[in-house]
Amino acid sequence: MSATGWFRERFAGPTPGPATVRATGTWPRTALALPFIGMALVVFLDYFSNTEVTVEPALTAVPALAAIVSRRVWYPLLTGVLAEVAAFVMATYNNVLGESVHSATVFAVALVTAISWVSVMLRVRQEQALADAQLVAEVARRVLLRSVPDRVGSVRAAVHYAAAAAHARIGGDLYEVVNTRHGVRAVVGDVRGKGLSAVETAAAVLGAFREAAHQEPALDKVAGWLAVSLDRALHENEHPGVEEEFVTLVLIGVCPDGTAEIVNCGHPAPLLLRGDGPAVALELDETVPPLGVLDPRDVHPPVQRVPFEPGDRVLLFTDGVIEARDRAGLFYPLADRLPGCATGGPADVLRQLHADVVRHVGKQLGDDAAMLLLQYEPLPGGSQLPHQNAQLAARPS
Repeated sequence: MSATGWFRERFAGPTPGPATVRATGTWPRTALALPFIGMALVVFLDYFSNTEVTVEPALTAVPALAAIVSRRVWYPLLTGVLAEVAAFVMATYNNVLGESVHSATVFAVALVTAISWVSVMLRVRQEQALADAQLVAEVARRVLLRSVPDRVGSVRAAVHYAAAAAHARIGGDLYEVVNTRHGVRAVVGDVRGKGLSAVETAAAVLGAFREAAHQEPALDKVAGWLAVSLDRALHENEHPGVEEEFVTLVLIGVCPDGTAEIVNCGHPAPLLLRGDGPAVALELDETVPPLGVLDPRDVHPPVQRVPFEPGDRVLLFTDGVIEARDRAGLFYPLADRLPGCATGGPADVLRQLHADVVRHVGKQLGDDAAMLLLQYEPLPGGSQLPHQNAQLAARPS
């Protein structure tokens, strides 16, 4: 197996089949008959027409149609050759072999066939380049934004991420959930800007969080650690636009006793769902700017504490969700719509919520959108899953 094939199997799954290809915009196989149907129609009209005007020039549309409905580079050539044969048969039948209309038709069919062949070849190359780019983006996404298991310590978790670039699958939003000796800790953030620089910044923040979440007992100290790491990453790498770079994020920690700690640095407030009640925004009394605005030594965000009850759900999200506009320019009312989508498990809730956002917008979202839902469900006796105990035992204190 080639290296590319191994990467596809390892990181991007099996090679897409016919259903996947059709979903990306390729015509179904039945469409391959359209050029032949068109050619037969031209021959039929010419044969049964009683006028002196020939429809032979219409055969030039046959190879052009073949280039539209097929990704096979030989298909326009085949239909072009058959169209030339049909042209000679029609010219012989109409006794116009020596006339200019026949010569022009033969030349036009040959020219359109050559152009169609080149266009199909270029399109196939572009599609292959796009597929390779999607593979690289998918690998990068899985390395940077790891999948979230259904159970993490005392909570059930689910995440939904949609990049604004339809083919990129990765953007400037970030998320992570880890189980530590201090409890379950999670982060959702939004990097200013898009593109490779935003991905680099998100990688620096996530790498720092994955370390600090285990090492720092206090959640506000975790935010300070992230601020230092972000500042160092931006300046050491001579990041372009470093003076204007910042990251909004919210940190949440669910302690072993069920108390939730929340630190917010310029990010939209999480929403708490308790029972069948309305969604409540967990706003802080004191506003803290995003990371990157203040000197890292001045980052001392307050910690908000909320006692959780079994079944409580908290939604962390990025502004791509609440800033999604409909055709009238109205923002998506997340707090109002969330209770109506809160049926089933965390993954079900996020699927319903994302579908509702797309219905509200009526098209693909114009910004990156990440949602992380945590549902507090402590295990009996406060125990943890066996594999989580093994992970905690293996981590340095």
